[in-house]
Amino acid sequence: MANLFDTTNAPTGVPTELVVGDLFQFKITEFSQDYSNSLHTMRFIARIATGANSEIIVTASADDDDYLFSAASSVTAGYDVGHYHYQLEIEQDSTNNRIIVDRGEIDILTDFDNNVDPRYHAEIVLDKIEAMLSGKADADVSSYSIEGRSLSKFSFAELLDARDRYRREVAAHKREEAIKHGKKTKASILMRF
Repeated sequence: MANLFDTTNAPTGVPTELVVGDLFQFKITEFSQDYSNSLHTMRFIARIATGANSEIIVTASADDDDYLFSAASSVTAGYDVGHYHYQLEIEQDSTNNRIIVDRGEIDILTDFDNNVDPRYHAEIVLDKIEAMLSGKADADVSSYSIEGRSLSKFSFAELLDARDRYRREVAAHKREEAIKHGKKTKASILMRF
């Protein structure tokens, strides 16, 4: 594997994920011929999918004829974890006119060095549901009302439905991870020649 701190080895294209606190570095080469980096400015702008005000903006620098995007670890350490939608935009320096040349999605992942729970969201919820199911005594009382305040609980059937749904989500996530790392899954199609 090449030294990824060296800009000559920066991956081409926007990555699909970034760990908070890691160097965020990539090149865009496909627009260099039509949009010279001496006459244009390219920006990567990402916004978190939850609708919050978490935004990432990285302006490219010239790298020979290509565009190099780079954000230091100290900068990415401040990024919010989550799923983001991004766009690459090119601005014509002489007119300030802008066009969007690409859109996509990127996941900003948590850094395990920060003592956080490494489980996927669905795994956390599934564990909580299974804990409730194992500790659930009777399903005879599903809601309370005391002095005008009320509390409702999930019925046993609702908990089972939620458990099954989160089990499927966890299984799908594990399949995706296995495929991403080149491992066999139950869904793998095997052929013998």
